[in-house]
Amino acid sequence: MSILITGGCGFIGCNFADYFLNKGEEVTVLDNFYRFGSKQNMDWLKSRHKEGLTFLNADVKDPKAMVDAVRGRDMIIHTAGQVTVTDSVTDPRNDMEINILGTFNILDAARLSNENPFVLFTSTNKVYGEGINSIDIEEAATRWKFADPAFKNGIPETFTTDFDKHSPYGVSKYSADLYVRDFSHVYGMPAVSFRQSCIYGTRQFGKEEQGWLAHFVISSFFGRPLNIFGDGKQVRDVLFIEDLCRAADMASENRNKTAGKAYNIGGGAKYTLSLLELIEMLEKINNRKISTKYFDWRPADQKVYISNINKAMEDFGWEPKVSPEEGVKRVHGWVEENPGLFK
Repeated sequence: MSILITGGCGFIGCNFADYFLNKGEEVTVLDNFYRFGSKQNMDWLKSRHKEGLTFLNADVKDPKAMVDAVRGRDMIIHTAGQVTVTDSVTDPRNDMEINILGTFNILDAARLSNENPFVLFTSTNKVYGEGINSIDIEEAATRWKFADPAFKNGIPETFTTDFDKHSPYGVSKYSADLYVRDFSHVYGMPAVSFRQSCIYGTRQFGKEEQGWLAHFVISSFFGRPLNIFGDGKQVRDVLFIEDLCRAADMASENRNKTAGKAYNIGGGAKYTLSLLELIEMLEKINNRKISTKYFDWRPADQKVYISNINKAMEDFGWEPKVSPEEGVKRVHGWVEENPGLFK
């Protein structure tokens, strides 16, 4: 296959590229090197793949460049985006132009190509807005958990996305999510939206506002204090990047079933972590106490978010394999082997 990966030098994009190159596919990585770490990830890909890899310096906001980039592709993985809630609040126009217009440009270019490529859009669980906070929760020793048995397996795709408060980021990603599914319905395009939870793994240059798990691993390795907003008992389902790559591959192979749908993709109820549990895990790995500072809850923070992944399991037979214990050790090992990347 000929595959185009937008944002292909980002954390998720470069891992997708590596995965499909290892399968022998032809991969074009498109990036404008907007984010920190993207050039390091490009160098990493070049060092691993001498054949089958092409780089294209372009911006998804440029419609003509996207028409040229999409031409002749069998598969498009659209990971390029503005990825933080905080930046969307500071500069909502930039957030809108990248996430909505950029996604539209990719979809329209795919439509105009007349080649009907499979399109995968990396969306987010933030499409569900603050409605998650209306679910009853209960407190345990190291975590919060849903008290309502209806959500014992997490949040399903049928959970409301309307009548809730959203950040500009949530609005832009949900708008793009709608465009993806609508293009599939109207134009017969095999397009799929992955509403991703906490994706983590190697090649992730995590920051406090985005990529929190990698940020905790990196900071703890270098002995930096961690800032905790809230009580540290907030819970997320976590998915190692390798499992996300398999999910994309399997959704593509089953495009007759998956086209036009949105899937919650994360670790699910089986693979969850609270901040306190991650800190305890990292203290054992580093063999030292981690310094923490506590601050008030931030607006719209969710005490619990867990993806119900049953729909993906039923439609294309996917489920995660890498446990949080194994995944965190892998990220720590990567940091330990490459300390110079973080200075």
